[in-house]
Amino acid sequence: MSQTQIQLDLAGRKITLVGTAHVSKESVEEVKQTIKDLQPDCVAVELDEKRADSIKNPSRYSQLDLVKVFKRKEGFLLLANLMLSSFQRRMGLNAGVKPGDEMIAAMNAADEGGISCTLVDRPIQITLKRAWGKNSFWGKCKLLATLLSSAFSKEEIEPEEIEKLKERNEMDSMMSELADYMPVIKTVLIDERDQYLASKIWASEGNNIVAVLGAGHLPGVQAHLEKLGAGTEKSDVEEISKLPKPGILGKLFAFLIPACIIGLIVAGFIYGGIHAGAQILSTWFLWNAIPAAILTAVALGHPLAILVGFVGAPFTSLCPFIGVGFLTAIVQAVVCKPKVSDMENLQDDVTSLRGFYRNRILRALLVFILSSIGSTIGTFIGGADIIGILSNLG
Repeated sequence: MSQTQIQLDLAGRKITLVGTAHVSKESVEEVKQTIKDLQPDCVAVELDEKRADSIKNPSRYSQLDLVKVFKRKEGFLLLANLMLSSFQRRMGLNAGVKPGDEMIAAMNAADEGGISCTLVDRPIQITLKRAWGKNSFWGKCKLLATLLSSAFSKEEIEPEEIEKLKERNEMDSMMSELADYMPVIKTVLIDERDQYLASKIWASEGNNIVAVLGAGHLPGVQAHLEKLGAGTEKSDVEEISKLPKPGILGKLFAFLIPACIIGLIVAGFIYGGIHAGAQILSTWFLWNAIPAAILTAVALGHPLAILVGFVGAPFTSLCPFIGVGFLTAIVQAVVCKPKVSDMENLQDDVTSLRGFYRNRILRALLVFILSSIGSTIGTFIGGADIIGILSNLG
């Protein structure tokens, strides 16, 4: 039995966990050989339907409707997906494999052997939305910074280093670092998915199961499977399959700032008259409009997108349901429609700042992010300036 495999005998069922590095040639061969040798009743793979489709269909981005992405408020999810996949893709270049090749090998081996194959991972959209939604503002900043640094990093990773990812001590060290730096991310990406994977593997058909999953999940999945086999844990993952509900404080905060700003503007008219009220209104407008427009321009947004950022930011800042980034990004995507070459070069362009500006899809995402940041900056500075004006009235 390989050190990257764990064999469990639970309640009369044999479950073999095969731990892989997602860009390892050795993992591909090990997966194929294990399925051939064990001839299981079922092969379970660490994929959800969308990720399986994206691995089998590399040209998936050619059908991307960018406007629909922004309308569904999935701009961040698209960016996160692109950066994660580009990082794994770069890791696999030296090893001569593509991310997910071992999962394709598992599905193909199951198909060739007439073996049932099941997808046991949680949908990637749920995982990313939970990771984003459960994070604090500071945690979101750290997450974005980590994604950007991994995407733009030019560090070469040798095949020998990739193979070390399957060793327990290397993986334990990485998980420990992740838990210290971003505990919420570790909980959502690792701990919750360990439970989800184990539950779905346990629900797979047959008494002889081979499960192919990333080596980092082996300890957690093993622990959950042993509890399921002993009957001390229920196979219920409904709670971790839902999007996190915004807390009461989060909901109040989303409405509180606009309500306070509106209240300050009204107070200006009441206590300072038309002149003071007009000054406060112009202050609010300009403090929101200018940063949003400037950062949209920094993103090389189309002049119309810059204009929309300038006009829209003061109003969207007072509405908890829509942000200015939503408006500027849609305008950018409509006016500067992505070309076929943008679709084809998407995963290469996401690895460099120049690529973000060159690629129309990525530039629309950049417009979305930077205009939103500009509006947020303007909201806080503008609010502080209004308070200063009101204090001088007294």
